[in-house]
Amino acid sequence: MLISSLLQDPLIFVAYLVAIFYVLTVHEFSHALAALLAGDQTAKEMGRLTLNPFKHVDVLGLIVLFFAGFGWGKPVPINPNNFRRPRSGLFWVSLAGPLSNLISGIIFIILLRIVLTYTSLSAANLLVGFLLILIIINFTIFIFNLLPIPPLDGSKLLFSLLPEKFNKFKYWLSYYGPWLLIGLIILDNFTNLGIFSTIFTKFLSIISYLID
Repeated sequence: MLISSLLQDPLIFVAYLVAIFYVLTVHEFSHALAALLAGDQTAKEMGRLTLNPFKHVDVLGLIVLFFAGFGWGKPVPINPNNFRRPRSGLFWVSLAGPLSNLISGIIFIILLRIVLTYTSLSAANLLVGFLLILIIINFTIFIFNLLPIPPLDGSKLLFSLLPEKFNKFKYWLSYYGPWLLIGLIILDNFTNLGIFSTIFTKFLSIISYLID
């Protein structure tokens, strides 16, 4: 498991922990900021429009991240009824989190290329390793959160696009989605099905190409 390999090197473990707090904080802060821009102050009033990582970390999501390599933060509270345009507002607020991770990942790729090009630092250097961890986690969270399963952002994107005739399906997926997600994570990690690892491996191979 990921956690066992991290514990073998305390410095990498700390770097991984810092990267997680950064990624989740930027992700959830972006949701809160997008909600405010869309007309809803719920997140701001509940103290979620902040870069304080401890306001955004979800215990279960953090545990899953350490054991499985992907996870989630504490969902930002929103009230779509407050959006100036409820349907499009929900879409953009839901997209804001994953989009922040995509942008962060691209920025860290650029920084890593600069470091590798203009310094003599090797892949064994802690700074290089930290940038790699930031890149991997940002893109992993980006991909994972686009899956259309509650409570992930992809489900909210899907709900914002589906017409009202699918309301029963939305209700069903909202209720059973978290259990479905946990079940898939357990299956993926303990039965070697490789459901998520296949998705991540293909995408991260593209990232590796961009870095090289």
